[in-house]
Amino acid sequence: MTEAALATQPHSDSPAPGGRRWLLFALTTVVLWGIWGAFAGISAKRGFPETLTYCVWALTMIPPAVIVLRRERWHLDISAKAIFYGLAIGLLGAGGQMVLFRAVTIGPAYLIFPVVSLSPLVTIVMSFLFLGERTNKLGMLGVVLALLALPMFDYDPGGAVTGFGLGWFLLALIVMACWGVQAYFMKLANASMSAESIFFYMMLSGLMLIPIAMMMTDFSHPVNWGWDGPWLAAGIQMLNAIGALTLVYAFRYGKAIVVAPLSNAGGPLVTAALSLVLEGAVPGPLKVAGLFLALIASVFLALAP
Repeated sequence: MTEAALATQPHSDSPAPGGRRWLLFALTTVVLWGIWGAFAGISAKRGFPETLTYCVWALTMIPPAVIVLRRERWHLDISAKAIFYGLAIGLLGAGGQMVLFRAVTIGPAYLIFPVVSLSPLVTIVMSFLFLGERTNKLGMLGVVLALLALPMFDYDPGGAVTGFGLGWFLLALIVMACWGVQAYFMKLANASMSAESIFFYMMLSGLMLIPIAMMMTDFSHPVNWGWDGPWLAAGIQMLNAIGALTLVYAFRYGKAIVVAPLSNAGGPLVTAALSLVLEGAVPGPLKVAGLFLALIASVFLALAP
């Protein structure tokens, strides 16, 4: 059986996918990442650098990894293929985050994030070509609307691109490619290894890059080591970590061509709603249009088979 055909089959140790199980996990990711997005910037505002926040995030991956492995009686896939897939997924995700740290220091964030947000396009194209994934017309419309909505969340047409070279654009494309390919491998790996093992290797990869994040940290500036520094960051990043775990399960039971755009478009919807309630922040016309498209896209994708 070819690898593409295998990708449509469940892992031998896993229950056969059925019903809307993928949707439950995808929506859980949307909610967790949406809440995380609403509070993610607090740590940096209170003097705890984003590079150190990465280190905290990597550490928060440990508890959920231990819990799910314990539930599996500590069974870990250790074949060469499993290790390759697991580390590829983890390093693409964590490595993309490292590149993003660099990109935002040399380029405009209001243009970088819209480019990065198109990572589901990479996943969709690869899943279409190599896994043979298809969806109905309603699902396809949802995919298109989600891809149209994603860049609108962060784009600021009032910003002027002056004083920047083109290096940021190349780095943004690298991040987009890393995260798009990561999602593709996440779906591919679920065909031959357990979701729990995938997440373990994601956790391991994140820990491996902590020294790089430490080296990228500017310790010449004061760092907030109080409770609202690393400890608050840990509470916020735990939402991110658990959301990553449920995303692995979403890819296990659902099509990458649907899961990727739903999880990426749905999260900002929750973030925007929370920001409106907590801060009274009214989004601009372009963001409102993006949120409206994302809402419609999410409904279409949820209804798609």
